[in-house]
Amino acid sequence: MSILHTLAPMRVGGVGLKPKKIPPESELNVSYPATGCQKLFEVVDEHKLRIFYEKRMGAEVEADQLGDEWKGYIVRIAGGNDKQGFPMKQGVLTNSRVRLLMSKGHSCYRPRRDGERKRKSVRGCIVDANLSVLALIIVRKGAQEIPGLTDGNVPRRLGPKRASKIRKLFNLSKEDDVRRYVVKRLLPPKEGKENAKQRYKAPKIQRLVTPVVLQRRRHRLALKKKRLAKRKTSEAEYAKLLAQRKKESKVRRQEEIRRRRSASMRDSKSSNQSAPQK
Repeated sequence: MSILHTLAPMRVGGVGLKPKKIPPESELNVSYPATGCQKLFEVVDEHKLRIFYEKRMGAEVEADQLGDEWKGYIVRIAGGNDKQGFPMKQGVLTNSRVRLLMSKGHSCYRPRRDGERKRKSVRGCIVDANLSVLALIIVRKGAQEIPGLTDGNVPRRLGPKRASKIRKLFNLSKEDDVRRYVVKRLLPPKEGKENAKQRYKAPKIQRLVTPVVLQRRRHRLALKKKRLAKRKTSEAEYAKLLAQRKKESKVRRQEEIRRRRSASMRDSKSSNQSAPQK
């Protein structure tokens, strides 16, 4: 096969070529925990971002300089990524990139094997102009609404699962039944069964104290006490047997010493009697 067959046909004059999308200079990933919304803002004017420069992760900044709709807003710096995609790491007091040896439990690293450690490149926690995305969290809301961020509400798909958190959500006491307040989720009907009874799906409540749980706890304590009594009895029997064996060994050793002593005395007497008299 010649080289002409292996090469793809070239397009003359750039006909049909899509223009390359130019990425924005910087972006702000802003989240509002009160509504559960999150929105990405493209920032063309770099001068607006100077209020975040030389600030650390966790610092709270007034966002009035971002625009008129941001008047009165206070945001907290949650993190970010630089132009090459390396994430910011809390506690690294620099605005450049460093290589750190990380293990399980460190941020910006997920181990693939048990006990694995790896040296990864991360960015410091100080903001400067080399960031491509900066993550912000709204701490205090201003006077105006921001479309797509504060005007809507994204409901949580799942409710709390732990019993103590359900009590905290509905302000319940310890005497109230938590099972009546579980947040259920409506399941869509199956095909061809639109008129069937509505089905709900609820999470299994964790750390719920029921009579069965108390019974199991009492059973475990009873087994523990039984094992403790059995161990004490076994230790007493073993100590008694050990003392008896030591006593028997001592008696046998004394008899052996007595027998050897009597045998040596007989040998000495016989040797004295058999010796020739002068």
